Amino acid sequence: MLDKSYQPYGLEPIERASRDEIAALQTERLKWSLKHAYDNVASYKQKFDAAGVHPDDFKCLEDLAKFPFTTKQDLRANYPFGMFAVPQDRIARIHASSGTTGKPTVVGYTLNDIDVWATVMARSIRASGGRPGMKVHVSYGYGLFTGGLGAHYGAEKLGCAVIPVSAGMTERQVQLICDFAPDIIMVTPSYMLAILDEFRAKGIDPRKSSLQIGIFGAEPWTNSMRGEIEAAFDMDAVDIYGLSEVMGPGVANECVETKDGLHIWEDHFYPEVIDPVTGQVLPDGEQGELVFTSLSKEAMPVIRYRTRDLTRLLPGTARSMRRMQKVTGRSDDMMIVRGVNVFPTQIEEQLLRCDGLAPHFYIELYREHRLDSVRVHVEARAEHADEASRAAQAALLKAHVRSVVGIGVEVEVADPGGIERSMGKARRVVDKRPKD
Repeated sequence: MLDKSYQPYGLEPIERASRDEIAALQTERLKWSLKHAYDNVASYKQKFDAAGVHPDDFKCLEDLAKFPFTTKQDLRANYPFGMFAVPQDRIARIHASSGTTGKPTVVGYTLNDIDVWATVMARSIRASGGRPGMKVHVSYGYGLFTGGLGAHYGAEKLGCAVIPVSAGMTERQVQLICDFAPDIIMVTPSYMLAILDEFRAKGIDPRKSSLQIGIFGAEPWTNSMRGEIEAAFDMDAVDIYGLSEVMGPGVANECVETKDGLHIWEDHFYPEVIDPVTGQVLPDGEQGELVFTSLSKEAMPVIRYRTRDLTRLLPGTARSMRRMQKVTGRSDDMMIVRGVNVFPTQIEEQLLRCDGLAPHFYIELYREHRLDSVRVHVEARAEHADEASRAAQAALLKAHVRSVVGIGVEVEVADPGGIERSMGKARRVVDKRPKD
């Protein structure tokens, strides 16, 4: 745990800049980003023109509110590369996240984008207490998901030694922590609790492990979970925030010396909080939906991207950049399960592939063995109501969801008519996970 003599290490000048200096930089970069998007992405030109605004109309930060929002649907409508603002020969990497209709949202990066991403990730690890020469155990998934490679490049940028374990194989995770003695672990908080259980199952005292810092993200987690992890491992547990559409992990991060909200790296990402119904920009301190505009992205600028995450903006403390409160929920029905974005419509699509199941269902979220889990409650059609048919249909739905959505679920098939009907909007998700 952090001792009282801790001093922030190697801060960049922008992290201590005045609010006027930050605002001046943001204004300059927003002018560039708006013009870059308008000149090079047909979708943005169409949206700006339809809204009657032009990049030249932007004179000050308040003018950003004149410009239209970008949503996940815009990205899907331009699948795969329609939101890219540079020629294909300048694209150095492509990532993607899962989508509701089988099409993922695709994001691209130039070499400069990757360097900026590595820089903000290195800044995030340093804010968490990381230092050059430390070993970093990365348990985020590698691949199209931005978590693993985002953490990897940031740790290398800071000067750390990376142990690229990726996700899964919990017993091996514990063995490598014991053998390689990493100082830092980067992983989802729920999977960290599974690693804790494996420590205890093996009779190993987690407090005697080498781990000093845990950087946890990709899913919401509570301060109660922080307290349990910190007490169990005698480590500092720090929150990181990001999303693929804006960059990946490293958009904002807690500072280990305060742990009072996530400082947004405002030199690269401009935050707003809006009323999720009206779209009106809310003053700092009021809760609403978080919106981001990229300030330096070349390959795929995003203008006023609606994250659907609910939070509030707060003044800076450990850094002069503003903080965002821990995300408290979402303004849509998306679920985050073990770091994977899941929509009820994705489950519904797979359910409709099963001839023996009626299109009446709800999703139960619960926590088992410290991990978030999903149980789909659905009902059988009359001609498939016998026990053998119901078991076969349950197995089929589980296989479809695993294959297409990418998560494991349990399925309970009720008798015909066994799922309660709704007279209004159907309640698709019942969240039974602990709230504190």
